[in-house]
Amino acid sequence: MERKSKIVYPELSYKIVGILFEVYNQLGSGHQEKYYQRAIEVAFKENNFVFKRQLPLDINFKNNKIGKYFLDFLIENKIVLEIKRGNYFPKKNIEQVYAYLKITGLKLAILANFTSTGIKFHRILNLY
Repeated sequence: MERKSKIVYPELSYKIVGILFEVYNQLGSGHQEKYYQRAIEVAFKENNFVFKRQLPLDINFKNNKIGKYFLDFLIENKIVLEIKRGNYFPKKNIEQVYAYLKITGLKLAILANFTSTGIKFHRILNLY
C-alpha cells in the first residue's frame, strides 16, 4: 500500500530553511533576534519572496479587540516564520506559534532557533 506524503508546502519550506542556514552561516551565533530578522528580510528580498515582517494580528473576543500579536514573518501568505534564540524549543514558544496559526487559519509555521551550534527548526502544523 502506497503512503502519500503529508508534508505541507515542502518546496517553500525547504527554501525558507535554506535561507535560515544561509543567514546563520554568514552571521554565526550570539546576535539579537532583530538582527537575524533583518538578515532574513534581506535574503527574502534577494530571493523574490512575497512576505510581510512584523505583521500585526488582532486578538478578538466577542467582537472586542483584547490584544495584538506580531508575526515575525508571513511568507507567501502561507507560512508563519517565528525566529528565536536558544538551544531548545520552550513550550511557551511552541504555544505562541500555535496561537498564531489558530488566529490566521494557516496550515504551517516554522519555529527557528538560532543556537550556539547552528539552526534548529521545528515545523508546526495547525491542529485547530
